[in-house]
Amino acid sequence: MPMNNSIIQGDCLDILPTLPTESVGLVVTDPPYLVRYRDRSGRTVRNDDNPGVLAAFTDIYRLLKPDSLCISFYGWNSVDAFFAAWRGAGFRPVGHIVWPKDYASSRRYLQACHEQAYLLAKGTPRIPAEPVKDVQSWEYTGNRAHPTEKAVSVLKPLISCFSSPGDLVLDPFAGSGSACVAAALSGRRYLGIELEARYCEHARRRLAGVSRCLDRQTQAGGCHRRTV
Repeated sequence: MPMNNSIIQGDCLDILPTLPTESVGLVVTDPPYLVRYRDRSGRTVRNDDNPGVLAAFTDIYRLLKPDSLCISFYGWNSVDAFFAAWRGAGFRPVGHIVWPKDYASSRRYLQACHEQAYLLAKGTPRIPAEPVKDVQSWEYTGNRAHPTEKAVSVLKPLISCFSSPGDLVLDPFAGSGSACVAAALSGRRYLGIELEARYCEHARRRLAGVSRCLDRQTQAGGCHRRTV
């Protein structure tokens, strides 16, 4: 199975066990939040009602190299399930990142105006020379390609901080491919796994555009936002 610069369609619970141990330099992922999400147009997220998907973190831990990191977004109202999966796999939390938003994703008892992720360690990763702040800038994608699409600009600083050029960055819940695009633009290799064919195809198209842009980067002066 190809691991370098690939988007694989399938269930990560089936695919992750087939990948080689300690082959990944960084994991950046946005798993289902376990909230039965439905956006204003009626789109849903597969497996968002299935806590069993969090079993993926056992293999995520195995795949990471010693002394490396996983960045996982999560749903705050299912944080107990996430922590059980993370700690059960062997991870320990070493940081928490928040992205304030200038709009509310939902309104119930409170207006939901932020996103969040935990920084999870396998072993004792090195401390970055210039750590990023634990409150980061948010950019709204409009969720055009995927109902919970993250912006490349949100993910790229994390990949640059917590991995090295040439490292393999894994996203086992790849969605529209933003983490893989951010990895490619940061000079890293990428591997994305996504259950739904339509999102795999979209991610592959995005990454093909990134590849073309990088090929002509010297002449064009960099990759333009419309490419990714």
